[in-house]
Amino acid sequence: MALIIFMVSFLLICHAYFGYPLTLFLLNCVFGRTVKRSSIFPPLTVIIPVHNEEESIENKLINTLSLRYPKEKLQIMVVSDGSTDHTEEVVERYKHKGIQLISIREHHGKSYAESYALERAIGEIIVLTDADTYEDEDVLEKTASNFADPSIGCVSGEDRLILSGRCIHSGEYYYVSYEMLLRRLESKVSSIVCASGQFYAIRHTLKKDFCIDTRTDGEFKAVLVAVKNGLRSISDPSALFYYRETLNKKDDYNRKIRTAVRGISNIFFNPELFNPFRYGLFSYQCMCHKLLRWLVPFLQLAAFFANSALAASSANFFWLLIIQLSFYALGIFGWLNKKACVAFPVKIATYFIESNMMILIAWWRYLKGERMTIWTPAR
Repeated sequence: MALIIFMVSFLLICHAYFGYPLTLFLLNCVFGRTVKRSSIFPPLTVIIPVHNEEESIENKLINTLSLRYPKEKLQIMVVSDGSTDHTEEVVERYKHKGIQLISIREHHGKSYAESYALERAIGEIIVLTDADTYEDEDVLEKTASNFADPSIGCVSGEDRLILSGRCIHSGEYYYVSYEMLLRRLESKVSSIVCASGQFYAIRHTLKKDFCIDTRTDGEFKAVLVAVKNGLRSISDPSALFYYRETLNKKDDYNRKIRTAVRGISNIFFNPELFNPFRYGLFSYQCMCHKLLRWLVPFLQLAAFFANSALAASSANFFWLLIIQLSFYALGIFGWLNKKACVAFPVKIATYFIESNMMILIAWWRYLKGERMTIWTPAR
């Protein structure tokens, strides 16, 4: 029994991180799809949800106003979700430049704020972007060009992490790079499973279904609504946006735990996604990219304890246990030396262990009934 538990757990972990992208690569070789892009300039709305963003909102507005797009076709809306600082005062100073402020008195959460603003958006394409992200000047043009293809319902920008420390690349940098690779492969085969919450766009025709669902996070909901309407969701590697590494590690951990809780919630809010007879390949993608990824911490524990039991009677499993322990030791070393520029294997081990510990905490909070719909921006 211990052998079966170890083999199943080990193979599922490997599939979550390596087998899944390999199957996407192979499917792309046979069934790869393209996007019929064309230079188009339909009316476009940019929505920026904020909550107490007085430190970043002005730079965000300056950046947004500098983006290339016909001004007569551009609507820029800032929706303040119960801000109690000077965020709204800063936005008011840019009203003469066409910035629209929507003020929500109570703090309901990002998903609510996005839906509230979407109901008032007039663009044929609606872009949702965070206050602490900054885009290349051609990002709107490139994003809009994807919607020339009538099969596209949602477009995600591609993340670029700006590092704050002196190390060249952090563990999160490599993780983000890996995620972007997955989204590129998913885009070529079918649809991405989830857009980047910091920057994504949807068709105006989808906004009614988007606003009906108030429980699911916007970046997942946008993809889900598109798929349910028979449309694809893709990631555009030329539509770049940038965000800084969070300096406050406590805020960063809380953000990642909240994201994991919301991710787990999204799965259970939409169990029909795992019906392959209804959603085909997309069900497999949700299973691997979402559900299996959230189960990795439990698979790690199962593999470790099964390996420990087997090590007592097998030299091969003894050395496998030593390898596991060495990997975890690297992660602990990296965690204790966060300010040092450690080697690549240490960064990977540290980020892997940290992220899965936060997923375990997220499961605990989810099972206690927490859904964490309210967000406080990480600094």
